[in-house]
This record gives sequence, structure tokens and C-alpha cells, in this order.
Amino acid sequence: MKTLIAELIGTFALVLLGCGSAVLAGGEVGQLGIAFAFGLAIVAMAYGIGPISGCHVNPAVSFGAFIAGRMTLNSMLQYWLAQFIGAILGAAVLYLIASGKAGYDLAANGLGQNGWGPGYLGEYSLVAALVFEVVATFLFLVVILGSTQKSAPGMVAGLAIGLTLAVIHIVGIQVTGVSVNPARSLGPAVFVGGPAISQLWLFFVAPLIGAALAGLLFRQKLLETE
Repeated sequence: MKTLIAELIGTFALVLLGCGSAVLAGGEVGQLGIAFAFGLAIVAMAYGIGPISGCHVNPAVSFGAFIAGRMTLNSMLQYWLAQFIGAILGAAVLYLIASGKAGYDLAANGLGQNGWGPGYLGEYSLVAALVFEVVATFLFLVVILGSTQKSAPGMVAGLAIGLTLAVIHIVGIQVTGVSVNPARSLGPAVFVGGPAISQLWLFFVAPLIGAALAGLLFRQKLLETE
């Protein structure tokens, strides 16, 4: 139960603080500020809940750990449930806060939802969005699984993971808003609806593919230290 509560809180914080930086302060902090908000949220949670649950806060991370042989199927599914609930609660609180400002409109201003195509940020194509999410998640999982293996210096893992997420956001915000995390995508989509829901499949499929590829490399000991 401790691990599931930790995962719920961690994913809640990631969505509230990461997406919140875009919705509540995007005009002030810009793309770079949003990128670091996501990254620093992960750093904070890594040290806050990492000792309890490992701070996955992301179904793709749990899936990668499962493929790598570091997690059982039952534990992964329990983590997923906690992560999805946490993401939805984080988006709900963000919506409650954002709607407290005059002029805020859910359809127009959104909740930091992911997407692609005409009308969405850089208007990148489906193929571009798919490739970015697969590759970015793969690289993210390489850092996560590599920095948390037994021979790695554990005290710096949270910082390495958070900075990697920040860099991924700097590169990819204009492409998809950056998911690399199905729970992060689901939370805002539940409330925004429309294209956020119809395009949600990509933000489940692509991160899981990227995570599986990274997990396989570690399972085959290609990136594991002896």
C-alpha cells in the first residue's frame, strides 16, 4: 500500500506542477520554464518517494522495468492503477485552480494536454509525433534503468532522470507537448476531451514501445554492468 500511495502522490505532483506550469504560468516562464518544471518535479519526487516506490510515476517506466525483469506483472498493474488515478486527480486540481481565473476557458486554454497536427503547437505530423515519443521514451528509459542499476551511484539518479526529462521537453514541446508518460497524457485528456481523447492512443502506444525497447536491452544485459 505504501508504494501505491507514493506512486499516486508522485504522479499527481508531476501532472499538477508540470502541466500547471504550462497552464498557469506558460506566458511568463516560456517553453524553457515549462521544461524545467517537469524535470524538477521529477527530481523532487525522486528524492521524496523514490525510497518507497522507486518513483516510477509513469506507466512506461513501470513497463520498462517489467520488461527488464525488475518488476512482476502484478506489481506493474498495481503501479499503473495508482499512476492513472494520481494523474487524473492532478488534472482535476489543476482545472479547479485554473478555472478560478476570469477568462479561463477549458476548450481554449486546455490543461496542458498532448497532441499533434493542425492547430496544436508546432503542427507536426502524426509520423513525427510517433517517432518523437518512441525515441524520447526509449532514451528516457535508458537513463532511468541505467542510473538505477546496482552499480550506479544511487544518490544522483534522481537528478539525472529529472534533467533528462527537462531536455526531452526542451526538444519536444512543440512536437507533442511531450508525453513519454501515458498517465500524464490521460489526466488532462479526461477533462479536455475532443482531440485530446481521440489522439490519446499514440501517447499510450509510443511510450510503451520505447520503454519495451530499452527494457529489452537491459534484460539482455547489453546495458547492464556485470
